[in-house]
Amino acid sequence: MRDTAAITRVLEQVAETLGPIEVLQYSPLPQKDFMRPVLETTPADLVGPIEFSVYGPVAAVHQVIPGMRFLGKNRGTILFVNGGTAVTPASHLTGTSIAFAGQAAYAQLLNEVLGKEGIQVSQLIIGGGIIAGHPEKDPSKLAEHLWDFHAMRDRFRHQISAD
Repeated sequence: MRDTAAITRVLEQVAETLGPIEVLQYSPLPQKDFMRPVLETTPADLVGPIEFSVYGPVAAVHQVIPGMRFLGKNRGTILFVNGGTAVTPASHLTGTSIAFAGQAAYAQLLNEVLGKEGIQVSQLIIGGGIIAGHPEKDPSKLAEHLWDFHAMRDRFRHQISAD
């Protein structure tokens, strides 16, 4: 996800094989070394998280937007899935706190602009991670939220607390 040229190539190949991409979900799991304490984080430590959480989705979105526009109004959807540090920074998770906040801002800006064209942009925030069997964080419950973003097209963000 840090190689923007590879992201572009893969999405181009998918569109050539299957047609325009209707739904893009950007939700890769960040590397453990992105999560360092704030006072131990150097500028070099932020390169990976920013490439992963900002440059990667920007490359992916730029590749799919033309196809979504071709599909017509109210068809395309871009989904971002993040951990809780996207909206509530944590001093022991500095890289993801900074990078996810950048991605959240990017998603919100896309929502404002692309929403006018009928392309839905939404963000699901999962505090504390995915937990099988949990009433809110079970994978099937999270999939329902993502489907609702696409089908109902009625909101930008849904946040599930860490509790």
